[in-house]
Amino acid sequence: MPSRRPSRQLAPLSVAGFRYLFASTLASSVGTLLAAVALAIDVKQRTNSGLWVGAVLIVDFVPAIVVGLTLGPLLDRLERRKLMIASDLLRAAVFAALPFATSAGMIVGLALLAGLGTGFFRPAVYAGIPNLVPDEMLEDANALLQGVENAAWAVGPLLGGIITAASGPHLAYWIDAVSFLVSAFLVARIPARLLQSAVALTRGHWTDLKDGFTFVLHSRPLLAVLFAWGLAGIGSGAVNVSEVFLAQNTLHGGDFGYGLLYGALGAGLVAGSIWSSTLILRLGIGQAYAIALATMALGFGVAAASVDVWMAAACCVVAGLGNGAAIACNASLVQRGTRDEMRGRALTVVMSATWATVGIGIVLAGALMSPTDARWVWFASAITISVSAVLGYVLARVPSLQRTAVEAPAN
Repeated sequence: MPSRRPSRQLAPLSVAGFRYLFASTLASSVGTLLAAVALAIDVKQRTNSGLWVGAVLIVDFVPAIVVGLTLGPLLDRLERRKLMIASDLLRAAVFAALPFATSAGMIVGLALLAGLGTGFFRPAVYAGIPNLVPDEMLEDANALLQGVENAAWAVGPLLGGIITAASGPHLAYWIDAVSFLVSAFLVARIPARLLQSAVALTRGHWTDLKDGFTFVLHSRPLLAVLFAWGLAGIGSGAVNVSEVFLAQNTLHGGDFGYGLLYGALGAGLVAGSIWSSTLILRLGIGQAYAIALATMALGFGVAAASVDVWMAAACCVVAGLGNGAAIACNASLVQRGTRDEMRGRALTVVMSATWATVGIGIVLAGALMSPTDARWVWFASAITISVSAVLGYVLARVPSLQRTAVEAPAN
């Protein structure tokens, strides 16, 4: 008798509004990641400076931190659909303007504006999902969106490299602009009421902002993400910096080895996103979160002891599997742990804090690591993420969330 599992996992696609959101996320994710490669190559060709390349990479996520720390309440006070469309149109305008940029400074400034759009778009998507799909489909909906984002992570940079190598960065910029227009068109097809049950009343911007921080600090599901994923972010950031050194200096895999590890992590992320809904529905969110983080730690830890780049790549698939599942658990914890009128600011607070910890890991590893220390960095990261698994298990075992997960019908 054939398994009915795939039909349950794809069930959210039967919801018209979610199909539009899924397609929009695909378009905007591919555009964002294709752009990342084109921007880095453009700046390097203009300046041949690591500092300028680093600047264009940093402005990709720094705006998300700023949004979380200062502008999060807008995701609850304003209509989410309009905010998402405005974010897409802003990014489309940025990439339509980039072919006319005359300096690296202009490119970085425009990339900063694009990052601001992404900083609003992504949390608005995840804040709207619980209103868009039935409760029993939430984990599968998160898994599908995470899966398509991670697939874009694997495909987007490759396409960006091919297009930029063949025609220069300008063609990539034009394609990016079109991808965001497509995304805006698809979001506009979703009725506004399906993304937001009610627009939050304001008590003043700074009071609203404080309310968001207070809510996060008094919610165990959100604290689980804040502390467990925040700690894991330090390890992930350190791994990101040291990955090229592990592949090339330690395991002597050269450029191919670095690409192999990068691709293996991406493949694991996609599989982990798909695995996440099964894990949550069978075990409950607390155990699922702990297992996902522990799997991530195991992969990085064994990779640190690898004898060659192929063994390390296999371990990176395992680490990516845990990483992808943990990210999906993060979304479920925040969505199920907040009311709709608080969800936007809660998401941005948590996202900004965890992005900041990734930055801390990048800075620490970059400042303290020598070219031969990659194994020890990966070991230390594995230990750090192991501790985060324990934290996640303790904080995420909230009875109401456990019951929601276990009682969801399997179809």
